[in-house]
Amino acid sequence: MKFGLVCMALMAVFLGTMLTGCNRQSAPDSKRPVDQPPRLVQFEPAQIRVWPQILQVTGTLAAQERVVLSAKVAGRLETVTVDIGSNVRKGDVLATIEPRDYELRLAQAAANLAQARAMLGLPSEGNQDIVQLDEVTAVRQAQAVLDEATKSRQRIRDLQRAGIASQSELDTAEATYAVAVTRHETAREEARTRLASLGGFRAAFELAAKQLADATIRAPFNGVVQDRTAGIGEYLSPGTPVLQLVQTDPLRLKLDVPERSAALIRLGQTVHLRVEGDTNDYAGSIARISPALVERTRTLLVEADIPAQGNLRPGLFARAGIVFDPSAETLTVPDSAVIVFAGLEKVFTAKDGRAVERAVITGRRDAANIEILRGLEAGESVILTPAGLQTGQPVQDQVNPPAPQRS
Repeated sequence: MKFGLVCMALMAVFLGTMLTGCNRQSAPDSKRPVDQPPRLVQFEPAQIRVWPQILQVTGTLAAQERVVLSAKVAGRLETVTVDIGSNVRKGDVLATIEPRDYELRLAQAAANLAQARAMLGLPSEGNQDIVQLDEVTAVRQAQAVLDEATKSRQRIRDLQRAGIASQSELDTAEATYAVAVTRHETAREEARTRLASLGGFRAAFELAAKQLADATIRAPFNGVVQDRTAGIGEYLSPGTPVLQLVQTDPLRLKLDVPERSAALIRLGQTVHLRVEGDTNDYAGSIARISPALVERTRTLLVEADIPAQGNLRPGLFARAGIVFDPSAETLTVPDSAVIVFAGLEKVFTAKDGRAVERAVITGRRDAANIEILRGLEAGESVILTPAGLQTGQPVQDQVNPPAPQRS
């Protein structure tokens, strides 16, 4: 009985050992990689591309010109031909002050000027007020009397030496000559006075004409009316604001460039900008550079001229890029080749038909490419859309598969 039990126990141990051995032989080694079919992928070589160097700054759009149009003369506002938002051209009449008072002043000044010209022997109308004193009628008349007195005195002197004329006749001739000289000088002085008065009347006439012209407010440049501050019928004193006019084409883009980048800025450099709420990209060029930095902010004030277009208008905040090196080259890969894991950027290349992970440092981005600053060399092929790949995983180029082996 005991011998039977022992035999049964030995038999059980033997069978257990056999089963355990079979299980160990059939279980795969979990540490050994299991061969997988190659994953079809696309490759793209890292390329050197022309990618302009751009300095990113912020700024504000402002009007090219801004002016407050005021009344230059006193009077009641008679007409206003524009309002807020009106487009105007240089020289357009924007508002007028009642002109009647200034028309009367101009007529009075014109009459005084014509009288002064006539007294000097000039035509009543004309713009030339140049006259020779000896050509004035009163001076010519006095000169004729003086010439006659001179001849008469000389004749009496000759007769007196010959004993024909008496001393009293000579004295009378000398007195007549002295009176003629005095009248001639007086006539010249009066002519000088009238000529000076003519200058005064001319100035008064031109002033009256200017005041009449100033009663009309005209646009000093092409622009748009931003504000209207006076109404028809309102009495205006000199200097009272009437309209505010701005020139919006081109616009001024005022940019603050940091001190460390100030040396990169040059006149004529291209500027690209965008404004809030607008997806369009606008462009202009650097037109003005301040000669000194702003000490408080340590920035350089730069202005660019931007053609008016789209939704651009004064006062908008803008994000701008100044192209300071348009021919700069850099290494790039397609945007889809770079993945981010745990804050690290990486790409995948292939070696001997297996994926190889490469850590990279990236720079700028656009809609299709990413700049590679470190981690790749030009010409190295990277895998597009590498999501889910692991290092060592078999990969195969789906565009250029390997040729089949012949038996």
